[in-house]
Order: sequence, then structure tokens, then C-alpha cells
Amino acid sequence: MSQTNAAARGEAGDGATDASASGGGADVLLAEPRGFCAGVDRAIEIVERALKKFGAPIYVRHEIVHNTYVVDDLKAKGAIFIEDLADVPPGATLVFSAHGVSQAVRREAAERGFSVFDATCPLVSKVHVEVAKLHKEGYEFIMIGHKGHPEVEGTMGQLTEGIFLVETVDDVARVEVTRPDRLAVVTQTTLSVDDAAGILAAVKQRFPNVRQPKQQDICYATQNRQDAVKLLSPQVDIVIVVGSPTSSNSNRLREVAQRLGTPAYMVDRPEDLQRAWFEGRRRIGLTAGASAPDILVEQVIARLRKLGALSVRKLEGIKETVHFPLPKGLGDKSMGQG
Repeated sequence: MSQTNAAARGEAGDGATDASASGGGADVLLAEPRGFCAGVDRAIEIVERALKKFGAPIYVRHEIVHNTYVVDDLKAKGAIFIEDLADVPPGATLVFSAHGVSQAVRREAAERGFSVFDATCPLVSKVHVEVAKLHKEGYEFIMIGHKGHPEVEGTMGQLTEGIFLVETVDDVARVEVTRPDRLAVVTQTTLSVDDAAGILAAVKQRFPNVRQPKQQDICYATQNRQDAVKLLSPQVDIVIVVGSPTSSNSNRLREVAQRLGTPAYMVDRPEDLQRAWFEGRRRIGLTAGASAPDILVEQVIARLRKLGALSVRKLEGIKETVHFPLPKGLGDKSMGQG
């Protein structure tokens, strides 16, 4: 992803007031892995390639990923983010965000005749396919997730009935299904692994015959980043998570650190760092949500250095090699050599 415009904003924002910091001399430990996952990489590339191939504007339903920096950068290039398809003019090119959409949104887009590119993360699409398949076999569903999150709305919107949301263990006790003998469970892909496991245990206790996915729905990137924070947190005095407030997986990283007893803060940009957080703290842990670009991590590191950090060291961690192909019409062959 091109980062020219946003990088310029970052340079202007570091400010001269942080030239020195009390309690300087801290070490920064970088979690590994951190930052962009394959689904986010793919979603952003879909918008950028659509802009290159078809020209601005390209319309995107919902934020392509939940990161202010990424969305602002794409806006500057000609992407227009909308929530209601009525705001998209006839014949326009439309991209569905990485979070996925309901069947009703897909039908409306088709009826309106838009040229659609689907940036839904393939791991979210896998959940959608599972829901459709088991629904045909007569199953109802319990979905573990956060009400109002676009991924949850998209997954629950694969059906018109027979899918019930639970957010907590207490919700499991209250949920009323009509076919407990034909019941399956699905999960939002960006949940806390530990939270989801606790809720799933409650579902299995109440509905012993519930059908689970062959592989858990929580995605590899969410799992890996949470595991990295579990490794990082005991080694540091504070954890900083780079991510936007709307990012589910970034919020979960902050919560993981806090549950391990390490103070943790989430920052959307380097300017959000507060000097008081670092008073008397000698080791700073740093990670980033799956929708946060690496340039933001670099800018946060630069600001931490101005606040007195002396060294930066990467922890050992899983090397991710997952790559998802682009939709037809936007792949390498269709784009030529440019």
C-alpha cells in the first residue's frame, strides 16, 4: 500500500516537545507477529488495484479495514466509504469490506447493477459457506461474537432466521433455540481466544450435541498476535497496541495484556502516546493489530525514542506465510506490468 500522504502527516505530528523524557533509557520489545494479516493485505490491495484499473471514485461499503490511517490514505486516493448502497451511483464500482456482508446487501448490489469486488477475508467467507451448507442440512446456529460488529452482521445475515448471537457465558443460559438436536456453533474471527473458549464451553455444556467447526473460526492471525502478546507481557512493564478504537482484534490484544497484569494502552497514532504512561518503566512492549500498517509502528517507535527509549528488539515468533489470491479481474495478469 502506498503511504505517501499518511507518512507526511506522521512526520508533521511527532512534535518538538518530546525531545527529552523523564525516566529515559527504556528498552522497546516488539511482538512477533504483529500488524497486517493476509486478509487485510488482500482487502487493501483490492481497493488500490480497483482505483488503478478503473479510476476514482471507487465505492467501499464500510471501512475496508478498521484503521483510521488506512481509510484516510485510501480516501486521499479516491475511495469513498459508504454504509448505505443508496449512496452509490448507478454503474459504479463497489468493494465489500474485509468484514463481509449479508445476503441482503449482496442482493441489493446485484439488483442495482454495480460492478462488485468482494474483499471479504477468505477466513470469514469460510464461516459464511459453513453456515449456508449446514443451514441446508436443517441446522440452527449459535454465533459467538460482538453485537453490531460488521463481521457479525454479515455472518448472521447469511440467514433470515435460525441464528442466535451470544456475547457472554450468561447469554448462553438465556438463548432459546428451537432445534437443540440440530445446532451448530460459529465464531467471529477476531475474538479473544480465551473468551471464546469459555463461551464455547458453556454452549457445549448446555447443548452437548452442538456441532463445532472442524477448525476453529478464530483466524490464525488473531491467534498468533494474542499468543505473541502472552509471550511479551511478562517481559515488559507496559504494552502499547497500535490500532484504531473500532478494531476488534486490536482491542483484544490490549485486553490480553491487561489480564496478564501488564498495563496496556491502545494508540491510533503516535501522538496518542502520553509521557506519564512511561514514568519509571524500563521495558516497553509494542505490538499492532492485524489492520494496523507497519509505518504506524515505525512512527510509534520514533516517538518512543523521542520519549527516551534507547533500544528496540524483536522477540522471536511465528513467521506468517499465508497469502490469499485476488478476485478475478484484479489479479496480476489483468493489471499488466504496472
